[in-house]
Amino acid sequence: MAQERVVGILTWREGSRFSEPDYLRRLVLAGRKLGARVYLFSHQDVNAAQRKIRGFTPKKKGGWESRWQPWPDVVIDRYRRRVPQYMRLRHSNLFTFANSPFSKKWRVTLMLAKDERVSQWIPETAIYAPGAVRAMLKRYKLLYIKPGNGTGGRSILKLAARDKGYELLGRSKTYSQVKAKLGTIQGVENWVRRWVREQRISDGNFLVQQGVDLALVGNRVADVRLLIQKDERGEWSVTGRGVRVGKAGSSTSNLHGGGSAVPFLPFFTQKFGESRAQLIAEECDRLAHRIAEVLEERFGRMMEFGLDIGVDAQGRPWLIEVNPKPGREVFRQIGEKETYRLAIQRPVQFALQLGERKPV
Repeated sequence: MAQERVVGILTWREGSRFSEPDYLRRLVLAGRKLGARVYLFSHQDVNAAQRKIRGFTPKKKGGWESRWQPWPDVVIDRYRRRVPQYMRLRHSNLFTFANSPFSKKWRVTLMLAKDERVSQWIPETAIYAPGAVRAMLKRYKLLYIKPGNGTGGRSILKLAARDKGYELLGRSKTYSQVKAKLGTIQGVENWVRRWVREQRISDGNFLVQQGVDLALVGNRVADVRLLIQKDERGEWSVTGRGVRVGKAGSSTSNLHGGGSAVPFLPFFTQKFGESRAQLIAEECDRLAHRIAEVLEERFGRMMEFGLDIGVDAQGRPWLIEVNPKPGREVFRQIGEKETYRLAIQRPVQFALQLGERKPV
């Protein structure tokens, strides 16, 4: 009789509260359907001496139950907080991880910009410092100032040069909208300096980035969320694409900030026609495969990436951001149930395939 395969999911836990509980519940249940034992655990649940783990599994009527679980063959890392206890565990040799540690977003962006295999898709980016905004405005009429370690569209500032001055539109740490009109570049420098100081997330850097005009729908920002994952054979495959459309007048498309999601091909077909929409889809997929290969070469084995891709008014794709622990709710929101199911199933399939390859 074949031995039961065991997959652990490393995540943040406080009591019986988990981050992203709905997704993690679905991940555990997807693993069960594939015939594996899957459970959640956090850094405080590991008993290395006895090689056992206090693992959590979902109860039928909601909530979680815990019990001692066998040592996992493979661990999927979904921990999003860089606390010291997690970092120590992550860099230990206790587990075989499906995904390697990743760098901060700003470092990744700058690294990709220097790699000739992918640089054509990366907007010009610099680390924020006094004078950086002024220098970049000499080349581009539209800029984004954003935190290098941000998430969910917070603390992002859009800066547009107009005929008579400058317009600033931002979303704060608390998702409240901020607007300003300024007449001079020195006024802009002062305003941005204050924004960076007040909106800094922990000790992170800010980036100044060439703006890509994403207003494909009236006064709304629209961008593509593409999910590329390893499949059951361990090969990179694009699982799905969706388009996020921001609220009217918003600086971002994020669903947290009131944006909505629509299917990819109908959206771009309406804007560019059917054949051009298909070419845009193919380039987005090519971009995703190339980015995944470059990042895996740099950081070691990876499992999935969520790519935010901006498509400008000429139909040219640009990489805005890469997330190594992406969400997948966009597929549920656009009604692509099969894509959503596959997006949840693939991490477990890859972990199981990895476990089979692992030397005993």
